[in-house]
Amino acid sequence: MLKNKKTITAIIAGVLVIAAIIFLTVESAGGTLDVVGKKSVQSFDMVLNAIPDQVSKEDGGKGFVLTAPDGGARFIWSGETDESSRFDVKLQADAAPFIQAGLDTGKLPENYEINDDVITVGVKLNDGSFTGTEESALSSYEGLVKNGRNLINYHMDMDHFGVKLGGGNMFEWAKDLETSAATKQAQDKDIVFVLSPEPLIAAGVDPEKVEGWLYAPVPVMENGKKVQVNKFLKPFNIK
Repeated sequence: MLKNKKTITAIIAGVLVIAAIIFLTVESAGGTLDVVGKKSVQSFDMVLNAIPDQVSKEDGGKGFVLTAPDGGARFIWSGETDESSRFDVKLQADAAPFIQAGLDTGKLPENYEINDDVITVGVKLNDGSFTGTEESALSSYEGLVKNGRNLINYHMDMDHFGVKLGGGNMFEWAKDLETSAATKQAQDKDIVFVLSPEPLIAAGVDPEKVEGWLYAPVPVMENGKKVQVNKFLKPFNIK
């Protein structure tokens, strides 16, 4: 019995030593191992390089703008919090297609902003002083990963990375612009602007009549189960 106790004690001690070595190795490498965050930076860089003419500095803001090829939507991101802006990371969509489909803008919830015929949804980063993230579009995104890591996710069913913008709204892009690991076929949705339909429908929108947006089911995980939820999608193949 005593021999067994000594053996168990030795095993536990060995496990603790290994755990400590792993912890120190990860810490010395610069923090926690974040595969999704790092891979998302690499793939976002490919998107930026594929459509450089669609990427610009935000007018009057700290962030950068990726404009949809049809001009009907924009993803705007920053790695720094801006006290003068309601949202640090946001998605903008031209309001006209939704208004023509029945939208009463006065019935949208408070987290939706309407200015100059543009619908804006988004999130604020945590308060803090973040510097050195606005030198380029990519460094700005790297700052977002660092300072808003909870907003970055990986959508396995689409083989997409994405930035969560609150209320089911998102901007997504393909992990690989050539081939989807989910379907093993050519990737045909390189970037996707995603809007949650429920608040828009509640404000009068007929989802089947919104020009320039698809109203379609998207597979997502909820409570450990795969389910289909409807979204407004504006997808583009950029390569």
